[in-house]
Parts: sequence; structure tokens; C-alpha cells
Amino acid sequence: MKRINIKYVLGATLLSMFMLGCSEILEEQPRSIYEPGYFKTEKGVLGGVTSMYAHLRYIYGQAYYYNSCITGTDEATYAQSADGNFKDHDLSGVGQITASTSRSDVLWGTAFANINTANGIIENAKEVGTISDELVAEAYFFRGFDYFLLTQTFGGVPLDLGAGKLKFNTSTARTSVRNTVPEVYSEAIFPDLIFAVNNLPETGRVVGGVTKTAARLFLAKAYLTYGWWLQNPNSIPTYPETPRTDPAGHDAQWYFQQAYNIAVEAIDNPGPFGLQPTYYDVNLATNDRNKEILLYADHTETSEFYNGGSLTYGSGGAPDNFAGWMMTWNYTNTRSATIEDWSTVISSVQREAEQHLGRPWTRMCPTINVVENTFADKTNDSRYDGTFTTVYRGNWPKGGIANEFVYNANNMKVYPGEAILSFLNDEPTEAIDYSNATYKSNIGAGVLPGRADFVVSPRAISRIVYPGLWKLGPHRTDNGKGLGQPNAGSTRPFNIAKFSELYFIAAEAAVKGATTVSGKTAYDLINVIRARAGKWRFDNNGNVAKTADNSEAMVAATPANIDINYILAERSREYYAEGYRWFDLVRTQTWSEIAGSYEICGANYGDHTPKTFTRNIEPYLYLRPIPQGQLDGMEMTDAEKEAYQNPGY
Repeated sequence: MKRINIKYVLGATLLSMFMLGCSEILEEQPRSIYEPGYFKTEKGVLGGVTSMYAHLRYIYGQAYYYNSCITGTDEATYAQSADGNFKDHDLSGVGQITASTSRSDVLWGTAFANINTANGIIENAKEVGTISDELVAEAYFFRGFDYFLLTQTFGGVPLDLGAGKLKFNTSTARTSVRNTVPEVYSEAIFPDLIFAVNNLPETGRVVGGVTKTAARLFLAKAYLTYGWWLQNPNSIPTYPETPRTDPAGHDAQWYFQQAYNIAVEAIDNPGPFGLQPTYYDVNLATNDRNKEILLYADHTETSEFYNGGSLTYGSGGAPDNFAGWMMTWNYTNTRSATIEDWSTVISSVQREAEQHLGRPWTRMCPTINVVENTFADKTNDSRYDGTFTTVYRGNWPKGGIANEFVYNANNMKVYPGEAILSFLNDEPTEAIDYSNATYKSNIGAGVLPGRADFVVSPRAISRIVYPGLWKLGPHRTDNGKGLGQPNAGSTRPFNIAKFSELYFIAAEAAVKGATTVSGKTAYDLINVIRARAGKWRFDNNGNVAKTADNSEAMVAATPANIDINYILAERSREYYAEGYRWFDLVRTQTWSEIAGSYEICGANYGDHTPKTFTRNIEPYLYLRPIPQGQLDGMEMTDAEKEAYQNPGY
């Protein structure tokens, strides 16, 4: 895949959209660039605000940035077709993260342009005179949001983009000075998010607009993260080097308490938000933009103009939402027979724009540990079924193949909609025959007596054949009776923040020593999430309605003493492969401990021999490198650039 280095210039900001009025949806219109004077008009300020929502598409759903947040953690490793974008981040000896290879460059280039837009809005809104505090609060939210992302990723970053701290820059500044982590939190992240909490409405100004609840979530998470940073339990280095002291004079415990208080306040005052009744409903495509989702990067199938990308072909680049392709293996290689002697075979599971399927790229895959350990309970807990595609069903008639049925495992007949291939939840008591010579699966799957579907057990998943990621799968309502547009980027929104995370933030703060209120201990909070996970209304991979309430069993299995590792395990079950994991492990300084090794089978069909791989996660890797494109764009001496870069790179 061609890499585009972002030669980010701290200066003039490039904006792509502007809004016409304050209607119930964001009206976008292309605009190549805003001149400084344009920000001094009402339309310019409104346009800047709308562009801030558009900028989310260049971060969330961008598959290479997505990969940098997951590959190399305990959630994923590189898959058979991975290139350096993915192998470098695995840290298992097949690549190396450098200033040129780190895909966090996506965040750096996008976030700073948006921060400068926010600076312009905040500076000029008062001068315009017709802009409400609620609208300006959206700019404060996004500036705090972007700085929070940047500081978690790179350490201290510049507050001065060329015109002074937090000032709108219109010059071409080619020098830069990084502020320290405490400076960025105390001067930008905290005050911006506090302003947003105090001034944003409970219900968004527009559909998908930021709210008081969203601001509370990110403020609580920022307090939590900064508390960990001050505490620094495993002596992870920071940069620019600075004492782990707070300019306001507070200690880590004060910030953990603030995180707890703000998260609980949001839970108790949810506005229009709340938990979905089942985990399945959270990520079900037909239920997108539900009340649990606090922030998302939006897309639509109704218009390429509003979607921000083609509706027929995926470019493999932003602003397309193509993250879901990465953990989709090439299931279309699965073959079944149209003639009993297997002399003629077809692709019985064809590429389709449907949530269980989508476009295969085979760049990332879950490990055996994910299937066996993270999602150990697949009976009571609905989250494994609500996360993965584990059953691949025949859809050949949608591809124009008229056969009434096909021959499959054990030469048994399978009809459209029935299982062609299944990934088993557990190792079967009877050995799977992976070497059946007569009706052998061409992808290395096996057979069990009496079953018409080919099967793969958890310890046989490999870098080439593995469960797909259902929760990010595509969905189109314009497929008709065919396969739709599976090569296009997903037209679903990419979810960024969920109401459920407030429970995790409060629980983690409680574990870190925050004083709790009645009914909201770490145990209580985690069990709200676990009880919901025990409720089923649909067996996703069984493709059948299922009414079950295993909440009692889920709560009974919760340990009385909740610790950080348990919270992290629960977070992975809840948010698996949504882009949270690297941040979670870095925040808690547990990356090496939790993700230091993993098991997976090889990259060839039929390889069912698990191997253990070890990752070399050194302390300096807890900060990503400043992108090479940024360094190349600055007019500084080599020594100054070296001092600008994070140590170790």
C-alpha cells in the first residue's frame, strides 16, 4: 500500500466543509481553504464548526491509524496479507516502528489542522457577535479532544502553532516547540473540556452533535489518564522530560477522584443517552446512531457528497470508513461442490455488503488467546457472539448462481442461508478431521461426523483463516437481491465514544482509590455492564431469535475484588477491536505485561499448529514517534530535530 507522508506545516489550516444554517443535520459543502478574514463572518465560524465533525472521518475508520491502535496489543496481530503498516506495529520481530513507519502520523496531521480551526473559531466568535456559547463550546470540545488524543500518543505537543499559545495561526511557521504533558493538560485539555461541559447542551444541536454527556466522558477520561501519568507506577519515560508534578498542586489521587465524580455525574444525568438493552443492539448496523453512542464519524449510503467518499468503490484511504476490511479474511475462497463427485466447485460464500461479510483484506487477525481467554465464556456472555462472525453462510444465488443446493462437508447438502463454515466456540471432544481426502476443504478447514459445515476450532485459527469482525461489518439497504457494493467503504458511522464507557472510567478510578458513593463501587459499576452482556435477544451467528437472561450468572462470576487487570479484560470484551486497546494498555502501563506474547497458527491454509510469538515492548514505545513528515517540514537544525523527536526513535 502506498504511504502518503503528511508534511504538516504548523500554519494555515485546510478545511473541506462548511455549514449552511443551524438545521437538524450538518449541511456540508466543499471549500478548498478558508482565508483568515472568512473566520470573522458568521458563515465562516459555522463552517469551521462543521469541518470539525468532518475531520473525524480522517482519523476514525482510517484503517492504518486503526491498525496502530490495535495491532501489537493483546487484541490482534498481523494477518497473512499484511504489509509493513501492520507488521511494524506487531513488535514481534517482523518490523519496527520508526518515525517513517508509525501510522500515528495520521493523527498528527489531522488533529493539528483541526486544532487551528478551533483556535480560529474561538478567537473570532465573540467578534462576530451572533455565535452562542453553546456553538463555541463545540470548538472547545474538539480542541480538547484532539489535544487529549495527541498527548496520549506522543507526550507533550505544541500549544503554539506559530501565532502564540492556542492562537489561530495564519502564517507558514516552520519551527515548533513542544510543551510538556502537564502544560498541555492544564492549559488546553482540562479548561477546554470544562468549558464544553459547562456550555454544551444535553441534547445535541444537530444529529450526532457533541453534548454535555460526551464532554463529561472525555473530561473524566482525561482526569483518569493524567492521574496515571502523575503516578507513573512502572517508571515509563515521558517527553519532553519534566517532573511528574501538577501545576495546580494536585496529586494523582485528586485526579482519580475527579474522574470518578465526573463519570458518575454523567451516569446520573444522562440526558437522551443510556445503555442499549442488549450488547447485540449496540453494534447492530440497523440500529446505528443509537442512544448509547455519544460520538461518531458519520457516513451515509444516500449521497457520495455527504458520505465523503465513493459509494461503489473503496479508495483504501480517508475519508472512507475502511477499518472493517482489515480483520476480514478471504472467506470467498471457500469452495463447495455443485456435483456430488466434486468435479465442479463454486465460491459458496461470496463477497457481500452485509454485516457478517464485507471486503476481505486479511491484514489483521485475532489471536488464539482472544478466542480462548478474552472471550472464555461464550455461553452466558453475549459479547463474543456480538463481536465476531463465526458462521459463514451460503449466499451463492445473490451472485447469480442458480443451484438449489451445494455439497459441502461429509458430502452433505447445504442450502442458501445455511452454514458453509463454522468457527467452533470451544475445542470439540471428538477430534476434527482436517485431512479428509475426499471432501477436503480448500481453505484447510476440517469435518466432524454428521455436520454439513466445515469447521475450525479455536486452537486452529491462523493468520489466514480466523473469525471475522462482525461489529464493524458493512451494511447497505440498497443491495436489492444481490451482493450490493462490497468493495465500497462502509457507509456506517464509525463509533468513537459510548455511554457504557462512563461505567468503566468510574470503576477504574474507584480501583485507583477514589471514594465511591453508595451503589457505585467498582464491583457495582462493572456488574451493570456484565449484567447487560448476559442478556440475549438474538443468536447472531446462529441466525435465530434467542431470549435469554444470564445476568445472574454473569454477576455471580464477577470477582468480589475488582483490580485493574480485570477492568482491562472487561474493557476488551466490551470494546474489542474498536480502537481503544493501545490507549488502555499505555494509560495503565500494562502493555508489556498483557500483550508481551500471543499464540497463532501460520499463514498457510491447513496450518493448525499454534506457535507462541514474543513481543519486544520497550518503555520508549509507550510514546509514538513524531512523524518524519513533520520533522522534514521544519526549518530546524538536525540537533533541534533530534531534540524534538521522542527518545528511542
